[in-house]
Amino acid sequence: MVAIVFAVLAGLCWGVGEVFTKSVLHTKAIGPITAIAVRSTVALPVMWAVWAALVAGRKMEPETGTLLKLILGSGLIAGAGGMLCFYLALSFGEVSRVKPIAFSLAPAIAVMLGVLFLHEAFDWRKAGGVALIIAGVIVLATASGAHKNTAPSLNPSAASVE
Repeated sequence: MVAIVFAVLAGLCWGVGEVFTKSVLHTKAIGPITAIAVRSTVALPVMWAVWAALVAGRKMEPETGTLLKLILGSGLIAGAGGMLCFYLALSFGEVSRVKPIAFSLAPAIAVMLGVLFLHEAFDWRKAGGVALIIAGVIVLATASGAHKNTAPSLNPSAASVE
């Protein structure tokens, strides 16, 4: 149950955060690379403080192979690659389409890779969930052309949303 609560909180944080990000990107005053730099710069000190408070005191050093997997998978692929692709997509598309596509494909891919490489169980619930995710992505990705976003910006001083 704790995992579900934290997953829901993560989804809430990311959902709200990306609406703010999209409203800023829509002004064209800041591009996706700057948005990533700001996000990372703000998040890093917070994460290091949490690490120092909860992990550093344990004096546990990871094995080199474990650390390399973390650097490659979480740092380069998910962190840099995922953020770069997501922010570029967000700068070109509607948050109401980009966010659900990106953040629903991630768990579908994770389920499949977890089964293949981590030997996690695969049952009808996971199969059904992945099938529904893929169907939802297809619906969002093939929706009739992107409509011009005329929603007001979260920044009241912004002259335009484009």
